[in-house]
Amino acid sequence: MSDGQVVTDEVEADVRRVEDPGQKIDVALVGQAVRGELEAFNQLVVRHQDHLFALVYRLVPDRDQAADAVQEAFLSAYRNLGSFRGGSVKSWLGRIAVNAAMDLQRTRRRRPSQPYPEFEDESWQPAAGQDVEPEHKAIAGERSRVLAAALAALPFDQRNCIVLYDVEGYDYGEIARIMGVSVGTVKSRIHRGRLALRAALAPVRELFRG
Repeated sequence: MSDGQVVTDEVEADVRRVEDPGQKIDVALVGQAVRGELEAFNQLVVRHQDHLFALVYRLVPDRDQAADAVQEAFLSAYRNLGSFRGGSVKSWLGRIAVNAAMDLQRTRRRRPSQPYPEFEDESWQPAAGQDVEPEHKAIAGERSRVLAAALAALPFDQRNCIVLYDVEGYDYGEIARIMGVSVGTVKSRIHRGRLALRAALAPVRELFRG
């Protein structure tokens, strides 16, 4: 029996174990792609490209760089379909995308990027009521800028874990799988990152009261 057939059999067995409809579709598409059906992989791209772009864009907030990282992630996933051994396809693709973003950061050696681009763009926020004073809006904007700067100063691994946990809503186990580290390492990075944020924001703590 060929390695490809072994992988296909394992993937098809996983399909039968999966209960989540979306995950079941993903696993089935992976199985078809392993057998050489390119259209199946194209469907995976369509299903996950928006999510992966949003994830990478929080880590590498330059649209062109984020798009490059996502494209590289899908190419890597296609080349390594045989490495998928079941579980969450979303997490598997997310791990590849995060690694692509990290590689991009290291290669280009740019200053730490802003993981929360919405802090620089207030268009994401709900429209303010007519009774909101300009002073309140100015304070909110300043909070966003200060927090953005503090986050940008964190080591990439810490920012990465904080973004995945606090913004994307992944749990510790999912982050550990995406990052390829232990749950303990994830918790440590989040803890150390939060301590660093607290220290960085201490001089302006009055800004965050009230």
